[in-house]
Amino acid sequence: MDFDFSEDQQSLRDAVQRWVEGDYSFEQRQLIVRAGGFSREKWDGLMSLGLGGLVVPETYGGLGMGAVETMVVMEELGRGLVMEPYAQGALIAPAVLLSSDPAARDAWLPRIVGGEALVVLAHQERGARYALNKTATRADSGRLTGTLTSTLTGTKSLVPAGDEADAFIVPAVDAQGLSLYLVERNAAGVSTRGYPMQDGSRGAELHLADTPATRLVSPDQAQAVLELAVDVGIAALCAEGVGAMERYAQLTAEYLNTRKQFGVPIASFQALRHRMADVKMQLELARSMSYFATLKLGAPTAERRRALSQAKVQLGASARFVGQQCTQLHGGIGVTDEYVGSHYFKRLAMMELQFGDSLHHLGIVSDLMEDTAGVFA
Repeated sequence: MDFDFSEDQQSLRDAVQRWVEGDYSFEQRQLIVRAGGFSREKWDGLMSLGLGGLVVPETYGGLGMGAVETMVVMEELGRGLVMEPYAQGALIAPAVLLSSDPAARDAWLPRIVGGEALVVLAHQERGARYALNKTATRADSGRLTGTLTSTLTGTKSLVPAGDEADAFIVPAVDAQGLSLYLVERNAAGVSTRGYPMQDGSRGAELHLADTPATRLVSPDQAQAVLELAVDVGIAALCAEGVGAMERYAQLTAEYLNTRKQFGVPIASFQALRHRMADVKMQLELARSMSYFATLKLGAPTAERRRALSQAKVQLGASARFVGQQCTQLHGGIGVTDEYVGSHYFKRLAMMELQFGDSLHHLGIVSDLMEDTAGVFA
């Protein structure tokens, strides 16, 4: 199988890499962290590359590219530790809107492509334990106002850049079951409380109180569309993780070749070389599963879900191993806030918890295994 990238894909990688190197240095990132963890200026810079429409069809002004191009972009954003929620705003939101009501698609996709609107998925709730079919947010379909279909009441947690977003995609339930709704930030009853996340990015609590909302996806399709949106996010996260791990491993190798003990670079010590070999192995395992996840996004639902959960389990294992080993190999400097390595460690640690932790996805893999799987087949 040919895993080489095309010229267009390599050009896309180069463009994102140049932007990261020129506009998102570690020093600039630190300023964004101190300012709260989100920069509208940097978000606009990403959108100026045309990345807002990366996966949006040309009908809506997008580039109409696919999952492989998405993987390429996310790897470079991972290398640069970019905190702005690109996957949320430019990959997950379009995935939902492309399956939504035509009026909503026509209204919001061009705005996302042009960088005029940041729309994020707000699906996590306390007590749900990553289960997508569990939500306490209620929709009241009996209160219709103009084209609005419902009012929502509930709270969503850990919403990426939630106090900076322009709109939210919110799962909620009524008598008919689970539906997906779009809530505009300036709608009545919306309140947010922003806070910094452990990796320096920004999250928020989203509170809705009889808030007008537009139904995007009806109960007969909502669960499937929400699962697809989360799988898109997992594939993007896997690619981002590969980029972050690869860059952290490079920084560690450079440090080992520079740091001297007993008059020689510590990279010459056999024990440390073995540990770096193990780091490289975990990186390549994560890369292969990232490719696997990307290529399975178009597979039938059960096959796709199992593949994405398998990839997420590997991402969790690799991110934990690479993060811990590279930080330890740096010694004391590896945990200081002034050194970029510690920020790779924190970002990799957070990845295991996003879109479901390793135990959650092991459960999904187990549930979706065929009856003939295992040593007793």
